[in-house]
Amino acid sequence: MPEPTPRPSHPRRDSFRIPKRRRHVPEARAEVRRILKDWVVNCELADDIATVATELVANAVRHCQVPLAEIEVTLSIRGCGLLLEVADPDRGRLPAPRAEGERGPEGDGGLGLVLVAALAERWGCEARPFTKSVWAYFLLPGEAGCDQ
Repeated sequence: MPEPTPRPSHPRRDSFRIPKRRRHVPEARAEVRRILKDWVVNCELADDIATVATELVANAVRHCQVPLAEIEVTLSIRGCGLLLEVADPDRGRLPAPRAEGERGPEGDGGLGLVLVAALAERWGCEARPFTKSVWAYFLLPGEAGCDQ
């Protein structure tokens, strides 16, 4: 009987930082895509993760009130899935999704976290000692030892 093809071993964690500037959001998306390609993540799932990463990074850039801040993006394999974390130093501003039709204080946007909730298995945020992290978790199909 032929042996099953071994699944490529994933690095457990990879991260990078970008300046808190709108023009760096596409660079963050490209770097997330590069990491996912290196980890051989399914193309459709990689699209969802890159979309969520773009939304979370754009939110951090837009809402973080700390001058000259950097945004840290971390991807890690956790259990049967992949955890995407976007951290910034503005601990006092935790995100909350808006309902459709509800407007933010600037009168636009605000539905990005609804998209995040639709694409990720689950998402959330937490205040840490020096940063706030917004995270999204995605199940990895076929991950060894996982019943899906």
